[in-house]
Amino acid sequence: MKKIVSLVLALMMLATMGAAMGEGKTTLTVACWDLATTPYYAAIENGYEAANSNVDIVWVDLASQDYNIKASTMLSGKDTTDLYCVKELSDMQNWANEGHIIALDDYVAQKAYDLSKYAGMDACYVSVADGKQYALPFRADFWVLFYNKTLFDAAGIDYPTNDMTWDEYADLAVELKGDGVYGTHYHTWLSAAVNWAVCDGVNTLADGDYDDLAYFYELLQGLEDAGACMTYDELKASGLHYSGAFAQGNIAMLPMGYWYASTMCGYIKDGTASFDWGMTAVPHLDGVAAGSSFGSPTGIAVSAYSANQEAACDFAAWMCSEDGAKAIAATGTRPAYVSEEVAAVMASAEFMPTDETSLAALLPTAIALEWPIGEGVNEIKTAVNEEHTLIMTREISIEEGIANMEERAADYVK
Repeated sequence: MKKIVSLVLALMMLATMGAAMGEGKTTLTVACWDLATTPYYAAIENGYEAANSNVDIVWVDLASQDYNIKASTMLSGKDTTDLYCVKELSDMQNWANEGHIIALDDYVAQKAYDLSKYAGMDACYVSVADGKQYALPFRADFWVLFYNKTLFDAAGIDYPTNDMTWDEYADLAVELKGDGVYGTHYHTWLSAAVNWAVCDGVNTLADGDYDDLAYFYELLQGLEDAGACMTYDELKASGLHYSGAFAQGNIAMLPMGYWYASTMCGYIKDGTASFDWGMTAVPHLDGVAAGSSFGSPTGIAVSAYSANQEAACDFAAWMCSEDGAKAIAATGTRPAYVSEEVAAVMASAEFMPTDETSLAALLPTAIALEWPIGEGVNEIKTAVNEEHTLIMTREISIEEGIANMEERAADYVK
């Protein structure tokens, strides 16, 4: 009996010691998306916790396709999640206007935080309503063309280059199709299909004029009809994610954001993908400079309903600092923070392609903003995306869809 009592007492002491050791430790919850396929989340968590042993980072994984809706719903319901990754610039504007996230200006001033290292991307997170800073950028992505070197080699076809027109790209996709191989792949997003029209730096998706999208819709649907890529309906029905699709090894090309490079590095490392791959600049229209792309930053905001706002601000600052950028860059992802040290880490990421073409693709000549910031942009975005779906499901013609976009956007164009 004495032995039993002693054992119980010992266990109680261990439990008490554990509780005491845990006192003062803060848990920060961070809303994100694609947690399982995005290596930099773990890199950020490990890096920050190594430097801040009194903090635990817990990611709240929301479905990528529903992230904006789910995150907005959580904030509207005053969910106590501490921080939110900002996927769309327009969401940050809404969250700021509705009082869901806090302004960071006082924190930035108090810590003498240097915003000049973001090459202007910090301005994307300034509210158009009150001019305050409501988020900081930790990623700054642009789109590139991923390609499967193994499939090109098997077909005896030259690799794509950093100076290729869209017509040349389409011809290449058709040439590569066959025997279970698709020449290219388009995710279902509007951005993957037609956002290339903004790469000229003149057009925007909120200017109310959408004739420039017709060429890209015609090109994509032509590739579907030729069997050079899976159809929109097939992708919607199967729920096939672009990351898994390309990793299967039967897709020769994939226009996608540079963020996918870190996913591919992870796939090669764990054996999910087992082929040689590379990157080039996205194709361009005649008259548009080779290397032109579009993109946008990804930011982090602190919830107004967080019980740990000071700790959350410290984490956001670290995540967007040079130390955070190095952790992100080590996974093959392009951070928003710019420095020579970060660039060196980025180039040396494990399993990144090291050929000259791929390295040159990391230096775009121009990056247009995917969606501009301003009043009415959210409403325009909704209208354009709804018509995009109808065009891609072929419920309406390209001409009808573009006419509908222009008619619906006219009420909001400033």
